[in-house]
Amino acid sequence: MAVAAHEPAVVARLSTLDRFLPLWIGGAMAAGIGLGSLVPGLEHHLAALQIGTVSVPIAIGLLVMMYPVLARVRYEELGALRGEWRLFGASLVLNWLVGPALMFALAWLLLPDQPAYRTGLIVVGLARCIAMVVIWNDLACGDREATAVLVVLNSLFQLAAYSLLGWFYLSVLPGWLGLATHGFHVSIWEIARTVLIFLGIPLVAGIVTRRVGVRARGRAWYEQVLMPRVGPFALYGLLFTIVLLFAIQGKQITHAPQDVARIGLPLLVYFAVMFALSFLSGWRLGLSYPRTAALSFTAASNNFELAIAVAVGVFGATSGEALAGVVGPLIEVPALVALVYVALWAGKRLYGAQAIQHARHQSPTMLPEAGTP
Repeated sequence: MAVAAHEPAVVARLSTLDRFLPLWIGGAMAAGIGLGSLVPGLEHHLAALQIGTVSVPIAIGLLVMMYPVLARVRYEELGALRGEWRLFGASLVLNWLVGPALMFALAWLLLPDQPAYRTGLIVVGLARCIAMVVIWNDLACGDREATAVLVVLNSLFQLAAYSLLGWFYLSVLPGWLGLATHGFHVSIWEIARTVLIFLGIPLVAGIVTRRVGVRARGRAWYEQVLMPRVGPFALYGLLFTIVLLFAIQGKQITHAPQDVARIGLPLLVYFAVMFALSFLSGWRLGLSYPRTAALSFTAASNNFELAIAVAVGVFGATSGEALAGVVGPLIEVPALVALVYVALWAGKRLYGAQAIQHARHQSPTMLPEAGTP
């Protein structure tokens, strides 16, 4: 899976924030567990600042986490999908039919005795990636513009379809299949309300910020000056949220560390299977390597920001569903870095080394100064 000798190592091309993201997340987990042990009544203090099932501090962290990601999206490029029906159709099928169904199957297969973690994984499977996929695609020499358009598509489709799919996979499909859900039921409105708050608000804010910023100072200033300054706040919001969640769940985690490993296994299988299906689909459909890479990474990644927000908003910060969402980015980052190497290797085998070199020259990597989670 070696890349060309003159090509910098994939990990070395990541920004400092992105390169050590698993370390930052692990540190935030440890800090949260330590904080929970030092302040035994912390969950009661957070409950005093609670609206519904979400504490206000955690809600602030979630909104700060989502906004920079959505402010970076190039919404104006949605029209570029006209005439690209193979890419458009494959993305919709993989993201909204195959991905959720695969995660549902893996969750029930590998966590049959853990309904909370199982539900958390299904919530993750429904949240399609709109964040770090841009970085993975860039590292793999994928089509940057196609990725931006697919990110826009996922953002808008997520707002419209997430709650309906969540209700279907969590409440309807298990009953059809005769699976025991221990009386579990979640309404469309519970999920829709959370999605509207934690995706709708930052989505509107991101669209407004982009339109105003680009119109006032130009696209180059917006993407090269403003976004590198705003982008790190997504990581800060994620880490802040993880610290609070692990402070609340510290006892459960320290008493059952094997649960984190059990949550991670279906995630690893999911990433590998989704990427393989997507890459082979793009190749069989006759898409170019850059388009195939864009399709593969947008389908294989997940929006853990939204999954954490939904799990916390619907089930509460102390729930196993929230823990499953928090473990997600710890597994995703090293898995997707590995899949960048797989994409370059598979691209050479299926498309030829010249196709990779051409993609590299056509779309040189322009990673942000500071990445987003």
